[in-house]
Amino acid sequence: MGKIQLQIENLEKASSKLRAMAHPMRIAIIDMLNSGNRMSVTEIYKKLKIEQAAASHHLNILKNKGVLVSQREGKKIFYSLKSDVLTEILDCINRCNEEK
Repeated sequence: MGKIQLQIENLEKASSKLRAMAHPMRIAIIDMLNSGNRMSVTEIYKKLKIEQAAASHHLNILKNKGVLVSQREGKKIFYSLKSDVLTEILDCINRCNEEK
């Protein structure tokens, strides 16, 4: 019974991360941080052409679900992907959306 419970917990964690990622703006953020890129909140909201508050909201959701990590340097906070595995998910999505 212990092993089944562990698998359910892992599936619930994965599902929670996928739900956090399942927003067009969050997918765009993850895509920008792909390949080890690190960006500040300012860089992110300017590149996406959204309000700073909206960018911070999306970044906090992704960080709280363990998708992103942040590092403060002075007054700036820089975000990066916690794992490269997430970019593989995006690559898969992009391949699924390619027209044949």
